[in-house]
This record gives sequence, structure tokens and C-alpha cells, in this order.
Amino acid sequence: QVQVVESGGGLVLPGGSLRLSCAASGSIFRVNDMGWYRQGPTNQRELVATVSRGGTTKYADSVNGRFTVTRNNAENTLSLQMDMLKVEDTAVYICNAAVVTQSSYPSAATYWGKGALVTVSS
Repeated sequence: QVQVVESGGGLVLPGGSLRLSCAASGSIFRVNDMGWYRQGPTNQRELVATVSRGGTTKYADSVNGRFTVTRNNAENTLSLQMDMLKVEDTAVYICNAAVVTQSSYPSAATYWGKGALVTVSS
């Protein structure tokens, strides 16, 4: 069993900063790609940022330059530093991780957290 749990959501003023954290735990042999998605008022899931095990990052155009994603392979954790937050960043932020559970079968399955609410409002 694999668990993915987010933390760090909350209320922040426009222009402010917030840091989200995510931890994958359980039956883990290796975590490959990890990422953050978000669901805003439209309920459409949007890719925010991803980072490969090797550290290659990708960002949505809407957050590029404002958000920074990092990971710690030893701890199977993921972070999202959000700066210069905008009202339109308000969403439930969901962590995902591609997890290999068996060394004999190195095919990853994707696991999702329950999400952390980030509200940007004055």
C-alpha cells in the first residue's frame, strides 16, 4: 500500500507565498516522477509542475517563474514553493507520485493525494 499525503495549504494574500509539502510512504521501491496538479473553480485538473527522479522540472506557463518544485529522493518527499501568488492560483493542490513497488517489476503506478486547499484572497 502506498500513501501520498499533502500538507501546508491555507489562506494567503495576493502577492504572498506559501509552501506545500508532499510525502509518499508505504510499499515503495522507487519513486519516479512526482508532480503537483490543481483543481480550481472549474474543477478541471491542471498540471502545475513535475519533477523527474533525476531532477528535471517542468512548469505550467501560468506558474512558471513564480513556483518552484523540489524533491528529496531519500525521503520520498516533494515540495512546491509558491511565490507571488495570485487570486487565480486558488485551488485544491494535489500531489501525485509514480511509484515502483517491486524491484522485480519496475513498472510505476500513479498515486494521488487527497489535496490541500490553497486560497489566495484579500
